[in-house]
Amino acid sequence: MSDTPSLRDAALRYHEFPRPGKLEIRATKPMANGRDLARAYSPGVAEACLEIKADAANAARYTARGNLVAVVTNGSAVLGLGNIGALASKPVMEGKAVLFKNFAGIDCFDIEVNESDPEKLADIVCALEPSFGAINLEDIKAPDCFIVEKLCRERMNIPVFHDDQHGTAIVVGAAAKNALHVAGKSFSDIKIVSTGGGAAGIACLNMLVKLGVKRENIWLCDIHGLVYEGRTEDMNPEKAAFAQPSDLRTLDDVIADADLFLGLSGPNVLKPEMVARMSARPIVFALANPNPEIMPDAAREVAPDAIIATGRSDFPNQVNNVLCFPFIFRGALDVGASEINDEMQIACVEGIAELARATTSAEAAAAYKGEHLTFGADYLIPKPFDPRLVAVVSSAVAEAAMKSGVAARPIENLEAYKQRLNQTVFKSALLMRPVFEAARAAARRIVFSEGEDERVLRAAQEVLEETTETPILIGRPEVIERRCEKLGLRIRPGSDFQIVNPEHDPRYYDYWNSYHRLMQRQGVTPDLAKAIMRTNTTAIGAIMVQRGEADSLICGTFGEYRWHLNYVNQVLGGNSFEPHGALSMMILEDGPLFIADTQVRIEPTPEQIAQTVIGAARHVRRFGIEPRIALCSQSQFGNIACDTGARLRAAIEILDDRQHDFTYEGEMNIDTALDAELRGRIFPNSRLQGAANVLVFAHADAASGVRNILKMRSDGLEVGPILMGMGNRAHIVSPSITARGLLNMAAIAGTPVDHYG
Repeated sequence: MSDTPSLRDAALRYHEFPRPGKLEIRATKPMANGRDLARAYSPGVAEACLEIKADAANAARYTARGNLVAVVTNGSAVLGLGNIGALASKPVMEGKAVLFKNFAGIDCFDIEVNESDPEKLADIVCALEPSFGAINLEDIKAPDCFIVEKLCRERMNIPVFHDDQHGTAIVVGAAAKNALHVAGKSFSDIKIVSTGGGAAGIACLNMLVKLGVKRENIWLCDIHGLVYEGRTEDMNPEKAAFAQPSDLRTLDDVIADADLFLGLSGPNVLKPEMVARMSARPIVFALANPNPEIMPDAAREVAPDAIIATGRSDFPNQVNNVLCFPFIFRGALDVGASEINDEMQIACVEGIAELARATTSAEAAAAYKGEHLTFGADYLIPKPFDPRLVAVVSSAVAEAAMKSGVAARPIENLEAYKQRLNQTVFKSALLMRPVFEAARAAARRIVFSEGEDERVLRAAQEVLEETTETPILIGRPEVIERRCEKLGLRIRPGSDFQIVNPEHDPRYYDYWNSYHRLMQRQGVTPDLAKAIMRTNTTAIGAIMVQRGEADSLICGTFGEYRWHLNYVNQVLGGNSFEPHGALSMMILEDGPLFIADTQVRIEPTPEQIAQTVIGAARHVRRFGIEPRIALCSQSQFGNIACDTGARLRAAIEILDDRQHDFTYEGEMNIDTALDAELRGRIFPNSRLQGAANVLVFAHADAASGVRNILKMRSDGLEVGPILMGMGNRAHIVSPSITARGLLNMAAIAGTPVDHYG
């Protein structure tokens, strides 16, 4: 534990406020009236009980058991704190439960047990089987942990996983696999020297053997020296399996020519002079916490090319179990696995290692701002906040469970399963699916005006991976090339995407002439046209669309919305195209809610409001959603004589005079729009049924305010703004947009023109 007062105080405040602890229980079903009570408890609950009595597998249908894990400990080996007891271990176990929920959507109860006898502890754990879908054993000292896990696995028909052993082993296995890849070595040829004969150390060595290391090439040392054949001091069967027939006795004796040092012991065990005697390009995994067996800078002083991992977050390559346990349990629970076997663990190793070799996600890059996250000696394993882990690793584990015959509920379509997992971390995935499918049916060219922006570069790579679109980036080639390399992106200008260089492009003459012809009667001189085509990337992108060299423009990652809109409208407006509203889809916990007009018209006329309503209905249907539109104001069905109410009522009259195949109603308050029961009391003859899913306002301040409140206070994810009225030829995003948001906008822009208005 750090002695830094500020960190200590901050950690204690974090655990105490605003309410003690890190967990709460939340109901997943309504409990608002007598009908709910009758179904949730007596008499209705009896029906679920009888179904489970008839078939135990129904517990996964009618209870939370299929997504419920117990983290069980006796507090005998907690972090680096030792045997602090069950009660004192509770903050750690609560933290583990939070990680399960946040990273993999798994519900978890922490269970701290006052029992030091391993066989009695195993009895207690086994008795919990009816309550849980899986058991995570945690912080139980060796060798007791081996006994507890063995007994539980033999007697229980659900996965039992001791994370200190196998979680560590899996992440070490993934890091070792990639370290050997970087060093140009193989498992079958390397010599390993390890310090630490505890649960984690032994499990790591067993995993490395499964991955191809020869047992005779492993030299295990503990506090008493080398584990050798015939040694009797502090031995157990797990250690004895790695005993060497040797006269050597110390770590210093055996370290020569070692390819991999694996430390799970204590600080300063490995001396710099020992590292100097290791093989060329040595791999040093110094995983003791908080102080490793050797500090990375000390190792590099004698071996500058060393590949180093630690257990600390302030150095590259932190070996962190959170890369493993949420996702191996996710896959195991989803197929109803009866155990977590070797095949599933190796699949987890492969999935983690493979993900590190892929391009880093934009979300991980944002979470670890400033770190160099490109595969290599300083990036062997992905970061915990890489949202792709859940789909990649969990699906690999699920597939291995099915192939090895331990899955009670096999998954028929693994690709669809991956998509469902992605939907748990990418909230827009499900709603964007029809848009992406439409975009894949076309091959449109999307020009990004801010092509040097990191978010744009990451989005461009994802556009190439997930759509049939061709990205065009406006920016300086040398800057884009350098940033792609720095970010670890596989894409490169010229071969993967086209670049328009505003400083020097062979089309410059054509572009400024095109802009001048459009704007010469609006005060734009040739010199001004030349200057704009050198400096204004939004205008350049709009000219490309106008000339037919691109199909749609995306701009606005910096700057003010209406500034961009001015140039978009100058170049692409006219000929029946006119911007008549910005539509934002806010993805909330209970579904999507569309907001308009957030940007284009500050105080729209009734005709303009009607245009916005019609455009919104058309765009909402692109997401496979039937629009239910409420026109919102402080006035409620004529009860207040205010300007917004009057304009909305006039807009409704315009809409009523035309034939429309969607439902709209107004004017009304926002709560009336979203609460059908309230609306029924106030205006029982409303044509709108159920809650509105589109809110249209008569003032941009109101629309933008609602959008921003939902985004900042309700964890709403915005897709948009979608610029309506421009034939899908341009969209202006907001500066807060993410790379994923840009990908979503590219998919919207990639839909053929006849799909949008």
